[in-house]
Amino acid sequence: MHEKVIIEKLNRINKQTVMIVGDIILDHYQWGDVTRISPEAPVPVVCVNNETYRLGGAANVARNIKSIGAEPYLVGVIGNDQSGDLIKQLLNQENIANEIYLSTERKTTVKTRVMGNTQQIVRIDTESLVPLSRKEYAGIEKIYSAAPPSRYVIVSDYGKGLVNDQTLDMVMDRKMIIDPKIKNFNRYKDVYLMTPNKKEAQEGSGKIIENEADIILAGKEIMNKNKSANLLITMGPDGMVLFKNNGEILHITTSARKVYDVTGAGDTVIGILGSCLEADIDLETGCILANFAAGIVVGQIGSAVAGKDDVETAIRKMEVSEINHWK
Repeated sequence: MHEKVIIEKLNRINKQTVMIVGDIILDHYQWGDVTRISPEAPVPVVCVNNETYRLGGAANVARNIKSIGAEPYLVGVIGNDQSGDLIKQLLNQENIANEIYLSTERKTTVKTRVMGNTQQIVRIDTESLVPLSRKEYAGIEKIYSAAPPSRYVIVSDYGKGLVNDQTLDMVMDRKMIIDPKIKNFNRYKDVYLMTPNKKEAQEGSGKIIENEADIILAGKEIMNKNKSANLLITMGPDGMVLFKNNGEILHITTSARKVYDVTGAGDTVIGILGSCLEADIDLETGCILANFAAGIVVGQIGSAVAGKDDVETAIRKMEVSEINHWK
């Protein structure tokens, strides 16, 4: 596909509403230097000199949608706590439309990454993993029912309790695009598009993926098991494999030149795909654009996003991803 055609389609993304329902996370980074090993245990000592906070999980999907030129609408639940307040502040700063249920029954999910000399030393998670209570679900259902219209809904499942049978039934009024979590894999049914990575595809299909034939077998197994109309398996440095509802299987080579940090790459892929579909961009082109955006994001440290200008520049500078038809 010629770069001019891809850029023309990219520019169709223009303020379309993209709905996201999912687990909202606060990403907390502590940045510092490592110069010695602790005398108390064989671990590095990080002297922290800076802290940053970023939107993570479903909120990072929303960031990617905003950055590419669409208008995200985020629905989720956070704790009625200091971290939840910070998430609301960050959403407002980035002008991301949202309706979030404030719960007194759970704490806000926070992932703290301690970075020493730009390398992640340890990650500390603070979270509640229990499913939504009746009160919380009723609150989410009320919020969702009042959300603006859209044809698609992105379900960003990080396994933190929001996604269950009830919420999946709730969003059946729209075409579902799901970034899956293995703990809920068997719950997903009648999905328009699933976007597992290689590890999730292996676990979801029960098949080891070592070659092209394995990928095809795993993909077909997932589509049959989950009644998924389309499936995109992201393979890291090996690109992406798209299984289409007409039986086509397309291998899209990666556009990443350097990989520093894969944090948030899945959020980028599903956010760009949702934006493309709402803009009436075909799924194949959506995967190519998502591939370029993810290639930009993995070249940065932390949960980054790729703007429309960044993606267009990448398309002009790099070779367009090669597409191979598999059988």
